[in-house]
Amino acid sequence: MAREKVAIDAPAPDFELTLIGGEKVALADLKGQVVLLNFWATWCVPCRTELPTLDAYYSLQKKNGLRVFAVTTQDSAPLGQLKKLFAVLRMPSAKRIKGPYGPLTGVPTNFIIDRSGTVRYAKAGALDLDALNRLLVPLLREPVPAS
Repeated sequence: MAREKVAIDAPAPDFELTLIGGEKVALADLKGQVVLLNFWATWCVPCRTELPTLDAYYSLQKKNGLRVFAVTTQDSAPLGQLKKLFAVLRMPSAKRIKGPYGPLTGVPTNFIIDRSGTVRYAKAGALDLDALNRLLVPLLREPVPAS
């Protein structure tokens, strides 16, 4: 079987996140939600600007079905050094992801999956508020698909 790839307008390949607290979250657990996977690194300057924006956006939009996960890349600072950051972030942070969401061409990299499980965005580069509104508001307005 060929390895699944992440492709725009195609079903999102399954993944399993291991959150900082040890909980596991799979794509199947997020059915009917709009999901944004944000891959970032501590040394990445655009990431440090993007993370607080994503966190604030998540706080505003989670009631509308948005789920945002900040996925720390392997070359970031050790998790112990990031505890203070994780304590202030409201969006869930993941230390690991299983699935074909890599190798990344740069950080930050964002993947957006719509309510029906289709990849709608996959690109390296930081998202600002205008980009988040342009990409996510139309998806958040879509009805939750019947199961």
